[in-house]
Amino acid sequence: MTWNRNVIVDRGQKRARMFAELLMGAMLSALCAGAQAQSADAKPAESKPADTRSLGDSTETLYLHNATQQNDLNDIQTALRNMLPKAKIYGTPSQNSITLRANAEDMQLAHKIVEELDRPRPTYRLTYTINESENGKHAGSQRYTLVVLSGTRSELKQGNRVPVVTATSNDGGTLQNTVTYIDVGLSIRAIVDGSPDGVRVSSNVTQSSPTEEKSSATSNPTIRQSSLDGTSIVIPGKPLVLGALDMPGSTRHIDVELVAELVK
Repeated sequence: MTWNRNVIVDRGQKRARMFAELLMGAMLSALCAGAQAQSADAKPAESKPADTRSLGDSTETLYLHNATQQNDLNDIQTALRNMLPKAKIYGTPSQNSITLRANAEDMQLAHKIVEELDRPRPTYRLTYTINESENGKHAGSQRYTLVVLSGTRSELKQGNRVPVVTATSNDGGTLQNTVTYIDVGLSIRAIVDGSPDGVRVSSNVTQSSPTEEKSSATSNPTIRQSSLDGTSIVIPGKPLVLGALDMPGSTRHIDVELVAELVK
């Protein structure tokens, strides 16, 4: 068989060129990959934003100076929780204080809320005048004064304590009486709340006295009692007649008058 030498040479040259081209392409791909890897290594990693809120939180205890009741602390604590939903708030009734953990902005707002709500309550002087009349004629007047902090209750009592037998037992042939004491005389209870129209005063005025009559079941005296109970809006400095009492079994008549004055 006879081969053409020129044909064999051309095929060998073509194969060499193809091999060289493939080798060059592989080298270029490797160089590009290395450059990309080096670029990736040199590029700094992206940092996630830090939780600046947790880093900036602080804890502080705010003491209440004018809250006199448990409800006062509860009301202020509720206002803080509604206005600062992201803050942590804890009330300590025994210390009359509220502890907060919040960021600087919320803490500043908490100080403002507490300052506006923890205000001193007004104090009022209540003067009850009891005018007595007998058979339509003036028989005398009695005046009683109570000093009441707004939102609280004050009570005055004047009279005697009367023993009353509540039970009787037979112990070996000996009768044993169980005795309790009840208050008789005058009792005044008052609750004051400030209002835009004046002073809202809830009053209970009770007048009681024992009589010579005896109970049919026991030897206890009969107690006569008259009571006046109600709520009124009183304009400071102006007297207001709350009502009248007629004492049962007698011709005595009592008018109850109230004057409220702001002390501070």
